[in-house]
Amino acid sequence: MQIGMIGLGRMGGHMVDRLQRGGHHCVVYDRDPAAAQRFISSGADPAPSLEILVRRLATPRVAWLMLPAGQPTEDTVSALGERLDSGDIIVDGGNTFYKDDVRRARLLLPRGIRYVDVGTSGGVWGADRGYCLMVGADPDAFALITPLLRTLAPGQGNVPPSPGRAPGGTAEEGFLHCGPAGAGHFVKMVHNGIEYGLMQAYAEGFDLLRSAGSDQAAETRYDLNVADIAELWRRGSVIGSWLLDLTAMALAESPALEQYTGYVQDSGEGRWTIEAAIERAVPAEVLSAALYARFRSRQTHTFAEKLLSAMREKFGGHREQPGGVSRT
Repeated sequence: MQIGMIGLGRMGGHMVDRLQRGGHHCVVYDRDPAAAQRFISSGADPAPSLEILVRRLATPRVAWLMLPAGQPTEDTVSALGERLDSGDIIVDGGNTFYKDDVRRARLLLPRGIRYVDVGTSGGVWGADRGYCLMVGADPDAFALITPLLRTLAPGQGNVPPSPGRAPGGTAEEGFLHCGPAGAGHFVKMVHNGIEYGLMQAYAEGFDLLRSAGSDQAAETRYDLNVADIAELWRRGSVIGSWLLDLTAMALAESPALEQYTGYVQDSGEGRWTIEAAIERAVPAEVLSAALYARFRSRQTHTFAEKLLSAMREKFGGHREQPGGVSRT
């Protein structure tokens, strides 16, 4: 299947690699021409502009955006809306606010252009492991892009089926039609809110383990090897997870995490999750506390916050950058 990929950074570039290996043909565009040129060797077709990218795609066209949320995505969707035809599809795979998806889908509808939002999880590891894809779209658009989703997703057999669940459905392959426009990014928003809470729990727990050596009472003072404990918990523990795998990796590389300051950014989706909880009067104490802990990290830094920074770098390649919200 042919696809136009716009934005070739950490996520978009890796997705092109996976799609090309899966037999799809990618027409690629990035505002940095050099970023597009590096995909020639894998058979991709670099386009020097959005206009040329659109011309090179066969109808119905599929233009997939992997851009920072906010104005970069807004401007690109608007530009594509002026160039695409009825029946074409715009896919936003970035971390967009779900209400923006609803608005954009409504604006594109009179022209017959279909808008799809895909919440994408998998970070820098997705090129090899595959991506968990949460899709908001009309059923026809979802069906049309399903071959792309199936290639990008991890596929069946990566996780045992849940006991008591009847087999079948794309969820077992790693992608799901969640509902109409906005639904995919709403699910991804809540996913990231949960991620904040899980990361905070690991960070605080390991901070407590590390502090055991400072207990004033000798009989309860323990010099614990946190890297070994992380490795131990990966094997048979009920709290095992991919985040714990990444935690163990970071601690094995640097038990004291000297290279991190503990300044923890947030992607914006944690804030949106809390806003959604407030709008619906749903209690979200853990998710709220995890977000506020990131705000506090910009004033004082603990070992727990260094570990949060380490986890963010491991799963998404996010480097510490003082300044607040991270849009990547």
